Amino acid sequence: MHPGDPASENRIAGIYEVDFGHPLEGVAPGQRAFAVIDHGESRGHHMAAEVAPHLPARSGELLKFQAGAIPGVLCPLAHGRAADRNGRTGFYVVMPVPPGPALLAPGVGAFPPWPEADILHQVLRPAALALDGLRARGITHRAIRPENLFRAAAGEPVVLGGAWAAPPALFQGAIFEPPYAAMCTRAGCGNGSPADDVYALGVTMLVLALGHAPMAGLPGAAVIQAKLERGSFAALVGDERLPPVIQDIVRGMLAEDPEHRPTPALLADIEVARGRRVAARPPRRAQKALEIAGHAAWTARTLAFALAREPAAGVPALRNGMVDRWIRRNLGDSALAARLDETLHLRASPADAATQRDDATLVMRAVAVLDPFAPLCWNAVAVWPDAIGTALAAMEEPDPAGAAAPLGDMVEMIGDEAVAVWAAARADRADPTSARLDANQYRALLRQKGWGGGLPRLRYTLNQLLPCRSPLLRDAAVVRLADLLPALEGLAIAGRGFDGLDPEIAAFIAARGDHGGEADLLLLGDPRRADQHAIATLRLLAGVQSRTQAPAAPALAGWLGTRLAPAFAVFESRDRRRQREAALAELAASGRLGALLALIDDPEGIATDRREHGAASARVAAIDHRLDRLQAAASSRAALAGRLGQEAVAAAAAMGLVYAVMAALLA
Repeated sequence: MHPGDPASENRIAGIYEVDFGHPLEGVAPGQRAFAVIDHGESRGHHMAAEVAPHLPARSGELLKFQAGAIPGVLCPLAHGRAADRNGRTGFYVVMPVPPGPALLAPGVGAFPPWPEADILHQVLRPAALALDGLRARGITHRAIRPENLFRAAAGEPVVLGGAWAAPPALFQGAIFEPPYAAMCTRAGCGNGSPADDVYALGVTMLVLALGHAPMAGLPGAAVIQAKLERGSFAALVGDERLPPVIQDIVRGMLAEDPEHRPTPALLADIEVARGRRVAARPPRRAQKALEIAGHAAWTARTLAFALAREPAAGVPALRNGMVDRWIRRNLGDSALAARLDETLHLRASPADAATQRDDATLVMRAVAVLDPFAPLCWNAVAVWPDAIGTALAAMEEPDPAGAAAPLGDMVEMIGDEAVAVWAAARADRADPTSARLDANQYRALLRQKGWGGGLPRLRYTLNQLLPCRSPLLRDAAVVRLADLLPALEGLAIAGRGFDGLDPEIAAFIAARGDHGGEADLLLLGDPRRADQHAIATLRLLAGVQSRTQAPAAPALAGWLGTRLAPAFAVFESRDRRRQREAALAELAASGRLGALLALIDDPEGIATDRREHGAASARVAAIDHRLDRLQAAASSRAALAGRLGQEAVAAAAAMGLVYAVMAALLA
């Protein structure tokens, strides 16, 4: 094969060819995966994990792996587009094939518990070393669970599976995540911290030691409720017995405060990890539960969870003092009640005065005080600020249960700059200044008018590897700006109903490009200026072709040419119009949109045409004026000649009369 051949162009990074005839099972849990043919020098055994069309891969993490592989991790080697046998193009992340099967297959029930030594030396230590390597690069894994840990054979150390082709923690069950992550909306967990990976590793060890997954069959909300009420370790272990070393280490790994969990480096030394003690007090429990829409709250954190789940029922309880009285009288925590009152009523700045009265803001502030570890909770949405982009992307699609996602709540949250208000309510655990800057930027993009702004622009800006969602490009996986023009050229060649840009494509260009095309994007969104849409489209796409060095697009240029011919009506010279109409066909065939734009959008040529037309018009006017003067002079001479003729006739008649009289007298 040679460069330019379809097979060569379909390779990721020029060397990895996805073998769609060879699907792989169990190597990328939650995603489809295929074998990869490596045409590079290494000829290694690789796989390609498919990225869901409506979700982005982890762009930041993929970039951080450019520094090289990390031992004990299936590190990404490349990422890019590939077309299957049906012509459908997808986006894939290439990584090594696991060395062997997963520790547990998905859906496995009971199994023989693992020996303590195997858990410590084949799971804990190698996984901790791998996590420490990730930590050194500023990377979190966020997909640690038994089905995503692999080993070559019994007795061999585990390898962390791939976690780069989907948003963080997307496929993690509620038992493997701390409550503050498990309660988040789909794709809203964010990157988290190494402490969250330590937590997931601790639960994995617990599963292996028990021989089954605790709380199996319980819905996620029940798992979260139990963890918040009793603490994660007590809720997961219950009355079961664990090997002493496993119990000591896992108890610390499941600490409620992420700062209290051991670091990956500490866990790599098992003796040191076991000797570390965490003074974890059980959560303060009330004498009587507070009911919020049928949810019993026994602790401050379970009250926060109930308010987050049932905000409509929680607002009256907050406003009428029921929550305050319960905290003071039943929970016995007057300091917490004072902090809650101060946050809800006294800390609002004048700029926040309007939103302070809003029910969603009220509940959000309350949750932030009652549970300092909780995410931002706004109506039906719970999300970490760094996951707003991925949550927005996921909310465009039905969630796994088939229910409509609360996209409207998310848009309202961004429009009200809730991130800034939330950060101010928990300033000891957030950076309010940075949060306000982000919130301002998000709201500005959301409120930007025209096709270059709004929700699509914000979605693409926050997700650098999210494919363009235009219905025209549904099967094209247009992720980079450089992918756009070839995909549009393919549509123009196929004639599949391409009728110009749509709001999704326009927003994609605005988010991916670095150009001054805002005026054209505004123009495209204005139906009153439909006569200028074709030239605006050409300007945008010519800019894309120039910046990305995209190949020629003759079919696309031809489509544009048929709609741009009327633009030559601005030229007064018929010769110029004919010349440019002839050049239009030639340039369209070349597929060079910049040259086509120069022909159409030519202010200098138009000015020259108008100048020459003006000069010619002036010359014609001068000639007409001279002809008018000559005609006027000729009319005057004709009138004079007429008068002289009349006088001559009269004189002749008079002379005739004289002669007649004289003749009569003489006679």
